[in-house]
Amino acid sequence: MSLRTRLALVFVAATLLPLGATLWLTNILLEQSLRLRPVDQLSSLSRSLQNTGREYYKLAQEQLKDDAVAGHATPKHYAGETVPQVVQEFRESGEAERFVRTGERGTELQYMRRTAKGVDVWERPLAVRMQDLADEIGRAHQTASRDFRRGFFVAWSLLATGIWLVALGLVWFVATRFSRPIVNLTGALKDLAGGNFRIRVPNDRTDEIGLATDAFNRTAAELEQNRDRLVYLTQLASWQVLARKMAHEVKNSLTPIRLTVEEMVARHDEGSPEGRKAFLGQAADIVVDEIESLERRIRAFSEFSSEPPVCPELLDVQALVEERIAFLKTAHPEVRYAVEAAGHSLSAMADQDLVKSILVNLLENAAEAAGEGGQILARVSPFEDRIAIEVHDSGPGLSELARKSLFQPTISFKKRGMGLGLSIARKSALLSGGDILLIAGELGGAGFRVLLPAGK
Repeated sequence: MSLRTRLALVFVAATLLPLGATLWLTNILLEQSLRLRPVDQLSSLSRSLQNTGREYYKLAQEQLKDDAVAGHATPKHYAGETVPQVVQEFRESGEAERFVRTGERGTELQYMRRTAKGVDVWERPLAVRMQDLADEIGRAHQTASRDFRRGFFVAWSLLATGIWLVALGLVWFVATRFSRPIVNLTGALKDLAGGNFRIRVPNDRTDEIGLATDAFNRTAAELEQNRDRLVYLTQLASWQVLARKMAHEVKNSLTPIRLTVEEMVARHDEGSPEGRKAFLGQAADIVVDEIESLERRIRAFSEFSSEPPVCPELLDVQALVEERIAFLKTAHPEVRYAVEAAGHSLSAMADQDLVKSILVNLLENAAEAAGEGGQILARVSPFEDRIAIEVHDSGPGLSELARKSLFQPTISFKKRGMGLGLSIARKSALLSGGDILLIAGELGGAGFRVLLPAGK
């Protein structure tokens, strides 16, 4: 499923589905609220009780007044200053008559009437507690008069708000999850466009965004490798031009030097035989030594500047490493060699002569660095989609200055060094589709890893 389809489905699920659920629940709850007939009955009963209580109380008042007027009941006469509180309030009110509920919770009815001598009060018990009846009617009325529809809509509003907040949280989570990697990828693209080929985007996704991020990281890594290789090959090309020029100039000077030496040897009979012979022999040795030095440099520069045809073939890497080590053991018997390899044969697709040249260069350098009693470890193992050949020595290691110009054509301070060995070795590895990397040495000295394309 594409990213666009997923976003569309998320939008539909985050809006239409919660809305549909809310409308469905609203319809059900509304129908239920309209069917609350017991509430209506309770409201009607509350009103009936209120009317009944009011009529009963009115009837009791009329009966008590009639009995008082007819003289069927004997009143209590209050005169003077010491009277009950209710009587005092009635006397001060100026009213002609008044009905008052007294007793515990309104169980008695009093009829008070003003006279010329004071206040007469008639009393009669009530059949019910009027205060309790009033409280019950008030509670029933409060229950019945409660706005259930308003309560329903409040509950509905809270429910709808809750669903909307959940949907909003879902949309926010999904939008954040989808937008954050896109923002990171966009920023990384800007950095890559600005020339930062080392930029990488962390990725733990497997969808289209994750695939795009993986593709970006692979592209950035390939661009970085291609840039480094292009820079390196460009530097090599400039050195190749210099090497060709130097080889031509040195070669032009070798011919007259050799001819002169030959002429000096040919005229050795002239003059004093002993003196001439000694002088000519000494001069010949010096000139011949210089010629040999020049010839070595010419061969090195010629090899560096040449572009031999690359003929890749399927190579048994482990056998090739063991063969080169056996060949070099005779030249360096003071060094101990060790070979580690995978349990199965590993094949690489590369030019055999170029690989041999690389191995000889690295093993020779390792033997010279290890010295007498030193140790060299050669390891063959798979490395991602390639074959790795590692060479470690127990020498003193490389200085920081040497590391910075390790693969650059430069001046060597070794007795026989030309300063071109590692440059030529890396060039051979690049021509074979691989590379040479400096890695941490496992024996205390330097470590190199040769990467070659794996055989099919």
